[in-house]
Amino acid sequence: MPTPQAVLTVPVAVDTMGARPLAPYACDPAQSRGRRHAEPPAPGRTEFQRDRDRVIHSSAFRRLVYKTQVFLNHEGDLFRTRLTHSLEVAQLGRSIARSLRLNEDLVEAIALAHDLGHTPFGHAGQDALNTCMAEFGGFEHNLQSLRVVDHLEERYPDFDGLNLSFEAREGMLKHCSLRNAQRLEASEPVHPDGRGGVGRRFLARLQPSLEAQLCNLADEVAYNAHDIDDGVRSGLIRIEQLEQVALFGGFLRQTLQRHPRLGDSDQGRRLLYETIRQMLSAQVYDVIEGSRTAISRAAPDSVQAVRGEAPLICFSAAMAAQSGELKQFLLRNLYRHPQVMETTLQARRIVADLFAAYLQTPGEMQSRFAQRAAHAPHATATARVVADYIAGMTDRFAVREHVRLTGLRLLDATA
Repeated sequence: MPTPQAVLTVPVAVDTMGARPLAPYACDPAQSRGRRHAEPPAPGRTEFQRDRDRVIHSSAFRRLVYKTQVFLNHEGDLFRTRLTHSLEVAQLGRSIARSLRLNEDLVEAIALAHDLGHTPFGHAGQDALNTCMAEFGGFEHNLQSLRVVDHLEERYPDFDGLNLSFEAREGMLKHCSLRNAQRLEASEPVHPDGRGGVGRRFLARLQPSLEAQLCNLADEVAYNAHDIDDGVRSGLIRIEQLEQVALFGGFLRQTLQRHPRLGDSDQGRRLLYETIRQMLSAQVYDVIEGSRTAISRAAPDSVQAVRGEAPLICFSAAMAAQSGELKQFLLRNLYRHPQVMETTLQARRIVADLFAAYLQTPGEMQSRFAQRAAHAPHATATARVVADYIAGMTDRFAVREHVRLTGLRLLDATA
């Protein structure tokens, strides 16, 4: 019988980031490039832990539960939302970061924040809003996520936004046009080290931190896995189709060899889940090994050294090819499925109609956005307020607003 003291000592052996020092090329919160608005440090938390906590407590993060990925919110309760996707990216990212001795807290903060600016109705809403904003500077969901954490959240008395660290803000920008990067740089506070702001890397063609690179790849891995799950659950794609895709088919056959009973007709869900689990694990291990090889070859000795290298968080060549094949399969068979395209067209119309209505009558928006529009100095500024308002909507709220303003019910908002 172990003594109470012996039982209490067991957790001490658990490997944590506190016990494992960060790699020299990882982002160190003690060396953060700071925040747009100076704040005293938070007792008991690092700067990146503070970033993560602020994201989780934000209004924009809570709204992600009613913003969907491929399937719209009314189509079922079990399909992925932007919230569950962000949590899955964070989990995958932390697992890989731990093996590579990167900063887990920063990875989690970036992963949880990267979709805060996404519109209702997934990519359909984003594309429609970009079309509406074509003559007003366009719309990029990555840039909108940054607008959320820099300007649109209203939680603190002394500044707008969440005032996240430079490292978290830069990591959120997976894509950014050169035009928008120039605008960002013009609006960034001048940093004493002269290295520029979060848009600088797009202008200088540099890489972000390894933590940001990791979130980008974890995003891709999560997409592939959960879109297979949701696609099969919806009935729009079948396991028999996926069997022809190398990455999925190989693990499907392996699963059936190990667990023959999963081939029974009533075991389809278990077969799918186990195949996806094996596929996910293989991709995670491949990223770890591929990244270790690339990092070892480049031998960066600092975060700054990482910036001048090619991307160092990567798949092996073989896994990259298989992942690309899977993405093409999903594009052809799921994202462009007639049923998905039908709701996509309806979602695009809802966003376009809302944009036109609010642009013509800004007073139809909620009061704080209506007030911003009333004080906008020109048409472009007014359009940006409208885009901010629509981008912050959930699927259901957008549908209800469209019914209120047009009398048309294109999608069901009550399910």
